[in-house]
Amino acid sequence: MKVLIVHESLFGNTRQVAETIAEGLRQGLAPELGEVALVDVDQAPTSIGDDVGLLLVGGPTHAFSMTRPQTRQEAAAKGAASSRQGLREWIWAVTPRESLPVVTFDTRVHVRMLPGSAAAAAAKALRHRGFDRAERGETFWVRDTAGPVVEGELERALRWGAELATRVAHGVS
Repeated sequence: MKVLIVHESLFGNTRQVAETIAEGLRQGLAPELGEVALVDVDQAPTSIGDDVGLLLVGGPTHAFSMTRPQTRQEAAAKGAASSRQGLREWIWAVTPRESLPVVTFDTRVHVRMLPGSAAAAAAKALRHRGFDRAERGETFWVRDTAGPVVEGELERALRWGAELATRVAHGVS
């Protein structure tokens, strides 16, 4: 079985978190249980293979939700990498697999009482698209829009990846 991690990252923070989650999964999974593949949303498949037993989907929180073309343009004006598409567009393009377990995650600036989450919005959009086992996972904090990731968050991402590996190993994805 394979774990596929699809991520969107404009300033590199979400990519760093996704790579760390992947490392936690690799550390926790016995090689015979499968592999972990990490792919940028621009290269993400629109059809998820039957060999994928767990899909992780992560991106930055922009304007209280997943990125939009306008928020990506605003980020690019501040030095972010440009992206052809974001998670929002990919979710609407991907062919649903209703029985596939999907867990979302996001990065966002730690501001007291600030609502909104790309992870929550992605889980909801994925369920609406037909991924009926999509659930919201974790939020990982960054200091500012351009980062860096808050101290201790990468360690938490590594532990979360290992916890997900335990779920995979026990068939409770």
